Amino acid sequence: MVPSLAVLFEGLTAAEATAAVLLISVVAAVGMEFVVLRLARRYVSNTDTAYDDIVIASLRAPLVVTAALVGVYVLTQIPAVRSSVLADPQLLDDAFGRPALSVIVLVWAYAANTVVNRLVAAVNAEGSRFDFAPVFSNVWTLAVLVGGAGTLLWLWGIEITPLLGAAGVAGIAVGFAAKDTVANFFGGIALYFDDTYKIGDYVVLDDGTAGSVIKVGVRSTTLLTRDEVMVTVPNAVLNASKVTNESAPGRRRRVRIPIGVAYGTDVDAFEELAIEVALAESLVLDSPKPRARLRSFGDSALQYEILCWVNGPTRRRRAQHELNRALYKALGEAGIEIPYPKRDVTVSGAFDTETTPSTDPADSEVAGGASVVADGRSSAVDAARRDGAEADERR
Repeated sequence: MVPSLAVLFEGLTAAEATAAVLLISVVAAVGMEFVVLRLARRYVSNTDTAYDDIVIASLRAPLVVTAALVGVYVLTQIPAVRSSVLADPQLLDDAFGRPALSVIVLVWAYAANTVVNRLVAAVNAEGSRFDFAPVFSNVWTLAVLVGGAGTLLWLWGIEITPLLGAAGVAGIAVGFAAKDTVANFFGGIALYFDDTYKIGDYVVLDDGTAGSVIKVGVRSTTLLTRDEVMVTVPNAVLNASKVTNESAPGRRRRVRIPIGVAYGTDVDAFEELAIEVALAESLVLDSPKPRARLRSFGDSALQYEILCWVNGPTRRRRAQHELNRALYKALGEAGIEIPYPKRDVTVSGAFDTETTPSTDPADSEVAGGASVVADGRSSAVDAARRDGAEADERR
């Protein structure tokens, strides 16, 4: 192809050769857009998956740009073309050589990052069957950034060995200064490869914090609690703490309802009634079947526990509420007592304080003083009565 192109440009003037180069580049770009990509889109439209549509849509721009710029670059490297066009060879190298390749590298780096991130997002949207974590997108973005920067430095002839040495020293300094950020980054990677959780899982931390995972970032993971409060937890903390994933390996969770019934209750009738109440609740799963278990003999009641299953950890509290209400009503209608602690108090050694003499001298003194006070009050009352009578006689 190259010799034929050289023959083609031999008889052209500089303006004609320049126009031919630009025309070939435009034709290559248009052919890529309206022929190759159109056929590819027509083919992937017949498939059942949407992943190939994402790939074609993400690679459209870099393919067209590459077709245009590579054509210009290749043509300008042919000696016959370089000597025929209007621009001098040095200008061709400066304008269409490394700059064209640099643009191609940047476009493809952006496209590679975009297509992988969109594929990961599409896979995560499929549901809990997939365990892809967004941290993979973050790691891929970092890898594309480093790879693109290294390729550009190589294209422009910049020696990267001194840069690597300086980067090593700078890395040590940054590592000490931003050790928490680095720990969070690698903590997120460890959480991903350990498959600790994924988007949508309900997790409980060892400090009692609980919520659904809504975002996994490079530095931290965001939880949404039942109170609709977002809690951001550093990945390093999650990696070093105990994390209980209540959504794995399955989403169903057991509900325990403690209840006590009075001694003398027909336990067979009570257990049958409790299971009927549990099966009637819409939140309770039919399989495994609910069960009633007698756990202990309490001080005032037979201590039972009703065991059943619900579809998801976030439904347990609601199920407990509904089952407690239903059990309370059902036991009341059936005449089954839910006892409460009772105490019988017996007072022994009772005596009559009026007939029993006191032998304590202090009590005698108190009694004597009370008598004196009582006598004084009686005398005052009698004197008041006499004064009143005398006043009446004077009138």
